[in-house]
Amino acid sequence: VKPGIFNYTTLLLHEQREVLYVGAREAIFELSLRNISVKNHKVVWKVPDVATEVCTSKGKSKETDCLNYIRVLELSDSHLYVCGTHAFQPLCDHLSLADFKLEGRQEDGRGKCSFDPMQSFTAVMVDGDLYSGTAYNFLGSEPIISRNGATQSPLRTEYSTSWLNEPSFVFADVVRENEGGDEDDKIYFFFTEASMEYDFFSKLLIPRVARVCKGDLGGERTLQKKWTSFLKAKLMCSMPETDFVFNVVHDVFILKTTNWRESVIYGIFTSQWDNVRSSAVCVYSMSAVEEVFSRGKYMQKSTVAQSHTKWVRYNGIPPSPRPGACINKDIRQQNITSSLMLPDKTLQFVRDHPLLEDAVRPMDNGPRFIAKDVHYTQIAVERVPALDGQLYDVMFMGTDKGNLHKSVLYQKEVHIIEEVELFPNSESVKTLVMPSHGAQFLYVGSDSRAVQSPTAFCEKYHMCEDCLLARDPYCAWDRGAGACVNILQEDRSRGHLIQNLQGNADESYQQLWVKPGGAVKLPCQVESNVAQVVWTVNGSVLQERSPPYQRIAEGLLVYGAGPEDQGYYKCWAVEEADHRNFTWLLQSFELALAKDHLYPTTEDPSVFTVVDVGFTARPVPTFEMPEPTRLVLTSSVSRPPGDQESRDKELVPPQYLESDRGMTLLLTFTLLFLLLFLVTVSYNCYMQYLPGPCLRARASLLGAKKPPQSEYRSCEAGLVDNVTDQHQGLPKGPNGVQKVGRDGEGMSGVVQEGSGAPSPGVLSQALHVSAVRCPTDVDCFRLAHCGGDQGKVYFIRRK
Repeated sequence: VKPGIFNYTTLLLHEQREVLYVGAREAIFELSLRNISVKNHKVVWKVPDVATEVCTSKGKSKETDCLNYIRVLELSDSHLYVCGTHAFQPLCDHLSLADFKLEGRQEDGRGKCSFDPMQSFTAVMVDGDLYSGTAYNFLGSEPIISRNGATQSPLRTEYSTSWLNEPSFVFADVVRENEGGDEDDKIYFFFTEASMEYDFFSKLLIPRVARVCKGDLGGERTLQKKWTSFLKAKLMCSMPETDFVFNVVHDVFILKTTNWRESVIYGIFTSQWDNVRSSAVCVYSMSAVEEVFSRGKYMQKSTVAQSHTKWVRYNGIPPSPRPGACINKDIRQQNITSSLMLPDKTLQFVRDHPLLEDAVRPMDNGPRFIAKDVHYTQIAVERVPALDGQLYDVMFMGTDKGNLHKSVLYQKEVHIIEEVELFPNSESVKTLVMPSHGAQFLYVGSDSRAVQSPTAFCEKYHMCEDCLLARDPYCAWDRGAGACVNILQEDRSRGHLIQNLQGNADESYQQLWVKPGGAVKLPCQVESNVAQVVWTVNGSVLQERSPPYQRIAEGLLVYGAGPEDQGYYKCWAVEEADHRNFTWLLQSFELALAKDHLYPTTEDPSVFTVVDVGFTARPVPTFEMPEPTRLVLTSSVSRPPGDQESRDKELVPPQYLESDRGMTLLLTFTLLFLLLFLVTVSYNCYMQYLPGPCLRARASLLGAKKPPQSEYRSCEAGLVDNVTDQHQGLPKGPNGVQKVGRDGEGMSGVVQEGSGAPSPGVLSQALHVSAVRCPTDVDCFRLAHCGGDQGKVYFIRRK
């Protein structure tokens, strides 16, 4: 990071000189490849005031747009070929590597570099010629794929939507096929463009791969100074089971091999309509790409009216030689040695039919990897030789949040090794480059800085289990040094190295002793935010609520330990990815009961101290036999060494512990509940809260021994007749119940069946009550003191 310098987005490696060239805004740096904080050279390339005034007069910002953004850094002999936006007037120059100064041999940058610093752009230097994908005019409305250089004539694409329709270029590279001199080398361009095949209400985006031939010279009469070998095809990246399409390509990396047909193309895709920010990685074989371009069907414009399909398959016979083909051995046998000798019929056909119908489909017919809630922007891949003799493709992917994800392909499985935060302010990763072989570092560029990151963090794994369970092809455990080392950087004897990419290490059990009836804590924590902890006891999965076990944040608590709690405890981390569960073992314990005279002492370091809660341990793990990567709940486990039978005899628990604690507790709680129930029923019956049989039982038990209370006798003797006489002749309600009118805010009166005064035997009590708001035909009352003129009297018949 340099003050006043921004946009560190153009990076170029020079492995022979061990330097990194960085193109930023108005500056070019030469940095040490081993430590980019060491600056070897710097050159400033600013825009003259006259060019700035012209730029601002066209409506561009003087502070941002009208500056010089370096977008091209390519090696050419002993020079760097440098191009910048130069205030929306692209300009190129040569930079001498000897004294690191611009030589002043300026060239027009149109067609080589973009006008707009924010516009999509890609370029690659091949044998001294620059192949670029960019816009040719100020407005950015004329996209072209061009070739410029001193060795061959300049060429460009036709200005036609059939050739390029609003493309967004992401990557370009050369694939060398000229091994025996019969085949021409090809340059491939990857971009996303608006669909030309279909006409919908909104633009449909299509990922494309286009190809041109390095030896193309253009046509003699037709397609003069234009590509005669330009063809393009669709890149398919969709989920076969749901037909969900990832139709926007963001970056591409070609993993090259000695045999070009075995080279592999990695692409990062997202969906045009995806609101959940998913990213997919699709992998293509170079032989499949070549098959589409050499044998695929052509498309032609549709002549059907009122059709949403603009292009359909061409069913005729194409002319010979095949339109768009490079000059190869077969074409030379027709006495055609260059594109200038191609017949006009072939050139006219390729001009009108640049699109192929056949799509390039990914390996395994679908994405190799899908990440949810992640937007990948850049990708780089290295093929790493592991200790098992196999080659594994390790992917480094930058995100729009400034993180780096490292993943590895194991057959058809993708394992995410780690996530590294590159930029603290969550800047998007704009550029990602790495050396071609045996990379020690990655080099990442963003708007505000350039970062150097190791390809592996083996030294952070301090235990053998962590080193092996990371499943990193770069890392292995050195038994002699007792450390996790990078096998590509350390010159060590491989006989002392251990590496297991299957996912598990051979575990050793930490032996724990616990008092009968005591408690012990089994510590286990997982560092991953997406993993869940699963405990198994003697091969069976422990449920969430399963006494006498309690899950805590630090692990598992076993309380009230008994003989049935002895055995083997394993703590697993489980992650779900692509509808599959991946597990790895975190901790292993052997729990045993011990008598007081059998407690181990702390003088012996091979055993553990007996504790009531928690323990102090020093495990000595052994790693000899690898285990499967998946969690097998019924698999047998290897017991620790020693005389197992003699040890089991010593650890026989006392006999009183063999009783069933659960049944004892259940019986005790049942008796307490029954006793409480009987007391509650007796009390309510005594207080006359329970009707019917309970009252009769109470009356038969008490009889005349409990006379009516004195405070009720006056009600029974005097008030009953007075109240009854006052309400004679009241109208009857439904069911023959006599109604009583409202008195103020409450109800007062007599409730009785039929007519006539109720007898004292019929009425159970006469109570003095306060006013109650309730319907007249409902039996309701509030119990109050009897006597005085303060309340109303109700007569309630007992049912």
